[in-house]
Amino acid sequence: MLSFLELAARPEFAVAAVDCRDDHRGWTAERPREDVRLVFVRRGGFRRRVRGVLADLDPTVGYLGLPGDEEYFAHPDGGDTCTSISLTPALWRTMAGDAPRLERSSLYVDGRLDLAHRRLLAATRAADTDHAATEGLIGLLATVVRQIVTTTVPDGDRAATGDRTLVAQGRRLIGDGHPATAGLVPLATLLGVSPYRLSRAFTRELGISLTRYRNRVRVAHALDRLEAGEPSLAALAADLRFADQAHLCRTMREHLGHTPTALRRLLT
Repeated sequence: MLSFLELAARPEFAVAAVDCRDDHRGWTAERPREDVRLVFVRRGGFRRRVRGVLADLDPTVGYLGLPGDEEYFAHPDGGDTCTSISLTPALWRTMAGDAPRLERSSLYVDGRLDLAHRRLLAATRAADTDHAATEGLIGLLATVVRQIVTTTVPDGDRAATGDRTLVAQGRRLIGDGHPATAGLVPLATLLGVSPYRLSRAFTRELGISLTRYRNRVRVAHALDRLEAGEPSLAALAADLRFADQAHLCRTMREHLGHTPTALRRLLT
């Protein structure tokens, strides 16, 4: 069961919150569409297959859908909540070029892209959505284009199938806050691989180290708490297993370019 809540709609784009309550382990096909789509997961996760390439999607990995894509989706873990951004091909070409080539269709949502997404959502609640939402969307698109548009012929996912599965398992444990994720060695032991292989698999699959990925997930949890009105940075740091409040502030500034205090003002 899908529900859509339109947040902003203009001739060139539309932004909607999508709530999926399906629990389908098998694959279902979607009818090819004519628009360009950016999808960011807010909560939960699901799987997508396009042109034979499988992606496990969650708040750290979204996707770009192109006109004519034959997409298949599965929801083995239940429901999820996403932001779906629909673009006209003409708007996409103004950002990506007339004949853009993509390195991949999955999109690593780093801290800055996560913040751009959240600021776009905040802009859709502003009174002047014609300017605020459009400017927020253009900033987000520029970040996406820098990450995945390339002048070389795309070759799909470069990581081996085994590495892809390994990274998906590691991401799940990190997202769940498993105690073993406190260090690379205990996490690798839990997954039954060497720390070197686990570290290399993350770098090959996502382009960043496992350590940076774990910090990115903790930054996202911190953003959730700040959006919800968390008053104590010390409690936030302790709950998210930072060494102290200063460590939390340094990490958030590194990933987002802002202190927690400044982020409160940006997100409320």
